[in-house]
Amino acid sequence: MTDHPDRIPQHRHCRECGKAFAGDGFFCGDECKGSAGAVAKKKIRRLMLIWLALVAGTIAAVFAFSAAS
Repeated sequence: MTDHPDRIPQHRHCRECGKAFAGDGFFCGDECKGSAGAVAKKKIRRLMLIWLALVAGTIAAVFAFSAAS
């Protein structure tokens, strides 16, 4: 095996856009960091609404079954 003299330097890939960058952190810049934060907030909001609907449905089912008995 031969050593490759023109190896790719150490780098990371941005979690938002996938672009390679050298440096610290998970994002290539402030724009990607901000958009990733907005997406995360949207996912959390959607998950909370689903949980709220499940809890409300469960409570409604419990009252419906207890009233029928």
